[in-house]
This record gives sequence, C-alpha cells and structure tokens, in this order.
Amino acid sequence: MIKSLKAVVLSSGGLDSSTVLAMAAAQGFAIYSLSFDYGQRHACELRAAERVAAAAGVQRHLVTRVDLRPVGGSALTDDIAVPKARSESRMAEAIPVTYVPARNTIFLSYALAWAEVLGAWDIFIGVNAVDYSGYPDCRPEYIQAFETMANLATKSAVEGKGRYRIHTPLIDLTKAGIILTGTELGVDYGLTHSCYDPTPQGMACGSCDSCILRKKGFADAGVPDPTSYAPQ
Repeated sequence: MIKSLKAVVLSSGGLDSSTVLAMAAAQGFAIYSLSFDYGQRHACELRAAERVAAAAGVQRHLVTRVDLRPVGGSALTDDIAVPKARSESRMAEAIPVTYVPARNTIFLSYALAWAEVLGAWDIFIGVNAVDYSGYPDCRPEYIQAFETMANLATKSAVEGKGRYRIHTPLIDLTKAGIILTGTELGVDYGLTHSCYDPTPQGMACGSCDSCILRKKGFADAGVPDPTSYAPQ
C-alpha cells in the first residue's frame, strides 16, 4: 500500500493509543506519532511510546515537553494519591482525581499545530466513551467541538486548503473490542504501558483504575495479558 496521506497520532504508549496507531497505519496513512512529557508520575509510558513507534516504523516520533506539574490538580501530576482497587461502579460515580485538567485540549492543540506544519489533515486520538474513567475530554461532543475549532483557528483551513478531521476509532469500543482489533492488526501489547502508578522498576501496580480496566479487557477478549504486574 502506498502511503500518501500523513496523519498525526497521539501516542501515550498505552493500549488504546497503540491500537489507534495501528489502525491509522492500516488505513494507509504515513504516521507521525506525538507523545508528551507533561510531568506525569508514570513517565515510563514515554519509553513504551518509543517502543511502539519503533515497532510500527512511523515516519517520525516526536516527544515534546509540557510541564503540567506547576498546574497540578491531578493524581498524575500532583501529590495526590492514585485511587486503587475500585470497582467499575465506583469508577463511574464521578470524574476521578486521575483526570488531568485540559490535558486532551493541550495535546490536541499541539497535534493540530504539527499537522498544519506537516500538511496533514488527519489527527488520531485514542479516546473511548465506553470502558473509560469518566474523563470529560473523551466524549464525542468534545471531539466534535475541537474539530470545529480546528477548522476555524488555522491558516490552512481558513485559506480553504483542506479540512481537519479528528479521528476517534475507539470511541464506541469496549476495552475487549479494542484489544481484539489491535490483535488482528498485530499490535504487540507487551510493548505498551497503562498503569498510573508503576513501581520504580516500571512494573504495573495492578490495582489502579487503568490496570483494572486493562486486566478486564484482556480477560473479556480471551487474549493473554502480557503485562508485568507487581506482586499484590
């Protein structure tokens, strides 16, 4: 397949974004993956993103720094405990403290800027509105609003050269469905990292919301979980 169209893919090194990257590549896009060092406590995800990018043979993998620690307000960037051992019903009760204020807006804005420079009209992000932790910036209405803004706020779009599209191919999939899709596309989930509170050695804690959803996804999909979890 000749790769003629460029796409910027937001890549955290996690299960969802790695699946999205494979889906975009399967559609024939030349992939430019973008990751962020934003002061997250689980910065080992950046090494996972590099592994995924190398395995996928992307055109370029860019890691940019946006330090959100001074802003704080999240268990991922501040001195706030990461919730552990919660049931799915408890996860759905309220927006959790692992929500990072305005994170997807910031990330998508960087992706939009890079896309405009690259001459790419397609941006992929692995947001999900089914098996997720209640983040408001993962909802379809948010994505649609950002896409509308993108086409109002950029020189290329205003000059009529094209229209930006924000792709969310996982938006309606369960975690099991995501894993089955990625498995069919050859994604090596052993390269990925999802845990919010890994050990100093980079092992997944096994009990944060992200680990629980990941474990359930593999179990429901009937696919072996390659994750290295810390002893409980």
